[in-house]
Parts: sequence; structure tokens; C-alpha cells
Amino acid sequence: MTETGTGNRAGNGSGTGARERAATPEDVTRLFVERANARDAEGLAELYAPDAVLAYPPGATTVGREAIRAVCERMLEHVPLPFPREEPLPTVRHGDLALTSTRSADGTGGRVQVVRREPDGGWVRIIDRPETPGTPS
Repeated sequence: MTETGTGNRAGNGSGTGARERAATPEDVTRLFVERANARDAEGLAELYAPDAVLAYPPGATTVGREAIRAVCERMLEHVPLPFPREEPLPTVRHGDLALTSTRSADGTGGRVQVVRREPDGGWVRIIDRPETPGTPS
């Protein structure tokens, strides 16, 4: 995987440095795993558009970056880490939208996301349906 340069970084709002922006649709998933493993809920939330929709926790829908940040905080308190890095399936693009997906590391399901290229060139999730253990994909 190609590393992105420093021109692909944006402030994280906390004054503690800069976080890498997703330069490609596939970067969003990679950055999610890196930030989850660092227990960085704020960084996870930055991977979502302000009005994003997350189908998590199971059976619920979470809308908006701030609500997603709160869900990520709770999730990181309970999930075993590290999250495994999963190989992406082929990305489908249409203009500034892309459909990304991965097969779960244990082969029991998959995860899908719709991502959007922002005016600054970075990509963010707008719809996310993670697969959770024990649920059908």
C-alpha cells in the first residue's frame, strides 16, 4: 500500500497534531482499523461525514458525526483489540461516490460502506454497515 504525503493531513480539532486524511476510498477502512487499534474515537468519527449514517450498534441506526463518535467511544470500551486488517474487495466508483467493502477476517460475513470525496479531495464515509459477529451479512 502506498503511503500518503503530509499534504494529505488535516487538523484533528484537539490541537494535538494532525491526522491523516483518506486520499482514496480504500484509505478510509485502513485508517479506521489504525484509529480503532489506537482507541481514538475522535479520529474514528473524523472518518465520517457530519451527516453520516452508521448501522451500529446491531439493530440500531446512528446518525451524525457526534453520535457516531459517542458510539465509537462505547464500542472501543468493549471490543477486543487489535482489529485485524482486512483486505478490501474491489471498489466501485461513480464520480465522487464509491462503494467499498471487505470480507471479514474470519470469513463469516462482510462490511460495506459508501464513501464520498469531499471538496478538499479527502474521502469520508456517508453510509456504513459493519458486519458484527454472530449476525448474518
